[in-house]
Amino acid sequence: MDKKKKSDKKAIVPVFLMGCLFVIVHGLALLVTAPFKSAGVQPAFDNPDDPMNIIFIFVILLVFTLAILLIAKFWKKKFIQVLILGAIGYTAAYLFYPLLTLIIPEIATYISITEDLVFVISLPIIIAIVLAVIIVYILYKFPEWYVIDIAGVIIGAGAIAIFGMSLGVLLVIILLVGLAIYDAISVYKTKHMIDLADTVMDLKLPVLLVVPKVRHYSLIKETKSLKQKLKEDDERDAFFMGLGDIVMPGILVVAIYNNVSGSLPISLSAIVGTLVGFSILMIFVMKGKPQAGLPLLCGGAIAGYVISSLALFGELKGLAFSF
Repeated sequence: MDKKKKSDKKAIVPVFLMGCLFVIVHGLALLVTAPFKSAGVQPAFDNPDDPMNIIFIFVILLVFTLAILLIAKFWKKKFIQVLILGAIGYTAAYLFYPLLTLIIPEIATYISITEDLVFVISLPIIIAIVLAVIIVYILYKFPEWYVIDIAGVIIGAGAIAIFGMSLGVLLVIILLVGLAIYDAISVYKTKHMIDLADTVMDLKLPVLLVVPKVRHYSLIKETKSLKQKLKEDDERDAFFMGLGDIVMPGILVVAIYNNVSGSLPISLSAIVGTLVGFSILMIFVMKGKPQAGLPLLCGGAIAGYVISSLALFGELKGLAFSF
């Protein structure tokens, strides 16, 4: 019992720091939303209220998960590393470019390859690509936990801003409910999410964020897989949180801010709701078993939105229903 109390006490600071990552990523996503719009960044979907957007996202998610698991089982894992690092580099450049246009004059040079193929080159584009390449190179050469966390914060904020600008509030809520159900099934029933976590942990990629529980922890020197540690009932030296667990509730935060005027308090309340869900989640996580994060995290974000919207405006802002 004393040993468990000591372990729980030791986990307080890491849990607090993990919660801070939610605030940092969601806050950064809110901050870059306006610059994204000012720079003319196009949303992922033309019509933010088209229900087909959700179907498209689910199909992409399922295909990507299946592809990762099949490649890990039957082919070389290095291919997964190249695939994900490429996606990270693209997302990072996509995030840096509109921010750079705010401080660097954009004098564009047009290079025509054919009549229909024209490349646009400007200083912000070049710097954004260089920064993205640097991030990918450091991740490949030195994937320590703090490097992964920094990259995860950048990628997460960019993804949240893009999808938050691309979807209406109602669609985001439907998406979060669907993903929460999927997450629960994949962790507790099929357990393929644990296999996926093992694969990305082995490749040291910023699909999982890491907060050490002990000093001098090194992810690079981590040799045991998650499954192995669970089987041997080993105490893990770090907390791991899927980047998607931070990104998904964050999409609601930005969607509210982007679609409803005067809704910053509601967006902030959704962050608070997410943190409440996170706190409850950590109670279960500290027992040492993998937990589906999205049911509590997305549920908290939705609850924060509903409660604050009704309390402040007497209606669910951004939805067609009123009370």
